[in-house]
Amino acid sequence: MTEEQRVGEVIEASTTDFVAQCYELYQSPPLGSLVKTRDEPVELYGIVYHAATAGFETGRRPIARGKDEATEEAIYQSSPQLLKLLRSEFGALVVGHRQGDKLYHYLPPKPARIHGFVYLCQPDEVKEFSQSLAFLNILINTHLPVSTEELISACLRQMSQVYEDRHAFLVAAGKELAIFLSGQFNQLKAILERIKQ
Repeated sequence: MTEEQRVGEVIEASTTDFVAQCYELYQSPPLGSLVKTRDEPVELYGIVYHAATAGFETGRRPIARGKDEATEEAIYQSSPQLLKLLRSEFGALVVGHRQGDKLYHYLPPKPARIHGFVYLCQPDEVKEFSQSLAFLNILINTHLPVSTEELISACLRQMSQVYEDRHAFLVAAGKELAIFLSGQFNQLKAILERIKQ
């Protein structure tokens, strides 16, 4: 088994989502990635729906510093304090949880813990979680800063990477979406167009 990749720490949480600050600037997991955090004995699973990098001081924007620099890296070399003044964070929509050996594709009884570590799920975990696509219903029925179509298609593209037969997984996901979105042809079409190989 490969070592878990810790990508951040929970800084805000509710029963439906959590926000995590990354340990490294610009190192947010990709849109649609499956991540997890623990609140013993429960593991909460979330889909990354948003990422941002900003200054620590709300209301104060960073200023341009690269006029006299040849590369972006040179900006950080000439002003190393920037790494301490900026932060990257991401939001994850909670789509399931594990308690003991049981995996559930619905919301857990409690939100994530503040300062809980957040891990990028390993391929075997992604494969196990995506054996049931019931969590797609949570993604379909949520209101987020990113469009539902973009989030679902990004999620399915990310998950398909762990399958030997990516096409078969995406076809199965498309069939499941056709059931969930039976009355919303335009939304279904938009998602299917985004997951084509």
